[in-house]
Amino acid sequence: MADRNTLRPLTSKAVLKEVLVVFLGLLVIAQIFPLIWVFSYSIKKSGDLFGPELLSFPKDPQWANYRKAFVDGKILPYLLNTLKIVIPSVMLGTILPFCLAYACTRMEWKLKKFVWLIVVIGMTIPIHTTLLPNFLWYRIFHLIDTHLGLIISYMAFTMSFNTIVFSGLLAGIPKSMEESAFIDGAGYHIILPKIIAPMAMTGFATVGVQTFLSHWNEFLMANTYLSSEVKRTLPFSIIRFTGQYSSDYAVQFACMALVALPPLVLYFVFNKWILAGVTAGAVKG
Repeated sequence: MADRNTLRPLTSKAVLKEVLVVFLGLLVIAQIFPLIWVFSYSIKKSGDLFGPELLSFPKDPQWANYRKAFVDGKILPYLLNTLKIVIPSVMLGTILPFCLAYACTRMEWKLKKFVWLIVVIGMTIPIHTTLLPNFLWYRIFHLIDTHLGLIISYMAFTMSFNTIVFSGLLAGIPKSMEESAFIDGAGYHIILPKIIAPMAMTGFATVGVQTFLSHWNEFLMANTYLSSEVKRTLPFSIIRFTGQYSSDYAVQFACMALVALPPLVLYFVFNKWILAGVTAGAVKG
């Protein structure tokens, strides 16, 4: 009887482990399948996309779809416009929340609770409710059809989430680190970039990559505030192949693959730091 009792917990753990492995395997397949599906459709002819097969690779791959997507989709000019918007918005959307999180977690001042309440409320405001008010304000300040208007919008909508992420990281850093620097006569202009920021570097990687991904794929605000062809961003390249009566779907899928490639590369490069930042924020927050 004693041997049976000792074997049961081991058997239950083994079964639970097998179930977990199968579940995670299915989850990985569910995440990877859309990428493979988009690639397989991108090298087909548009007329072959409506076959009975859910996933198949053509015997005669249409690699010319990528050339057509790159040239006719204006990938290069749209890419430059996207970088002009995404780079400053990611920088501001990372540095400003870091400073705000430091002020709310490490400093004492009168309006601290009120500002933190605004940060939390900012998480509950959907983008759609701000499109019309922002459009009216942007028209007054001549920000319609400008990259600056999008930079302001993107930065504003990531401030709350990024501030909360940084707050969880900064809450776990001992205050003695900066107190000794204050005793030595250092100011905030030295403590923040040289002491606190290096200790929160995983948070910068996590917040930076997540902010980049959300701004890279954003279309709703870009479609609302941008009207000039020369100022449009990468998501507009996909709809260039959509007509009133017919669409070149295969080239659209090729365009999707090209647009999705930079974020994928960026995620794989910074994957280790992203996971470290998320884990640190979960434990310390």
